[in-house]
Amino acid sequence: MKRVLAWVATAALALTACGGKSDPLAGPSSTAAPAAADTIAIGSANFPESTLLAEIYANALEAKGVKVTKKLNIGSRETYYAGLQDGSIDLIPEYTGVLLLHVNKEAKETAADDVYAALLKALPANLTVLDKSSAEDKDAVVVSKETAEKLGVKSIADLAAKGPVVFGGPPEFQKRADGLPGLKASYNLEVSEYKSLDVGGPLTVDALKSGAVQAADLFTTDPAIAANGFVVLADPKSNFAAQNVVPLINKTKASDNVKKVLNAISAKLTTEILLELNGKLAAPDKPDASKVAKDWLASAGI
Repeated sequence: MKRVLAWVATAALALTACGGKSDPLAGPSSTAAPAAADTIAIGSANFPESTLLAEIYANALEAKGVKVTKKLNIGSRETYYAGLQDGSIDLIPEYTGVLLLHVNKEAKETAADDVYAALLKALPANLTVLDKSSAEDKDAVVVSKETAEKLGVKSIADLAAKGPVVFGGPPEFQKRADGLPGLKASYNLEVSEYKSLDVGGPLTVDALKSGAVQAADLFTTDPAIAANGFVVLADPKSNFAAQNVVPLINKTKASDNVKKVLNAISAKLTTEILLELNGKLAAPDKPDASKVAKDWLASAGI
């Protein structure tokens, strides 16, 4: 799901809100109360971009007369997905490739359209995804400029050839199909130590800057990459599939009005816009994600 100073603060708050002492791989209680029939409960993962996208969905739907509640900064997919299944969450911004691997760990599709088609088939009967946007935010193996130059690496394959590395990232990256298991299968990347940090937040950024880790999992729309001169290593074997932003929704809440609103957002959302909006979240005045969302919706005519 990073930061210059304001972005660091935002990420830190998000991590605090999701309850840092709990098991990040444990799902919420199966006894969670379902959302009211006339209300859409909108959730987000525990990183700023997900919160921003949830705010975009919420503000756009409210403007069209849809009653919403917000449950933001829940945690990782391993945590919030159970809420979608038990009905305590109705809608959440998602990313096609990683969501597909979550519901089908054997999925091999990597191209955007193939991933989306496979995802539609793989989701459980009560869930669906609406139109995917062209906006894409992929996981990436990232190194500092100094590490890239010292090791002479430009790709994950280059890094794997240098021997075991100290790797950092969120706890769940150790077990996800496209995380360490995928990097091992695709590139034979050996990890001498895994440092469990945060979701592309200040801990991960600081670990890369200080050299505490040689490589880390960050998101490609993370403003900390450019701000710190980090190097995104090429992924020639497509370990990380296409990860287009898409609304994941409970079918019972996907009315024609709701679909029209969310599909209009997806039609306007691009990777360049994500980069711009993430940059705004990192501004020194620490804007609220809801304000950034409202400003963009107004500029997009939604």
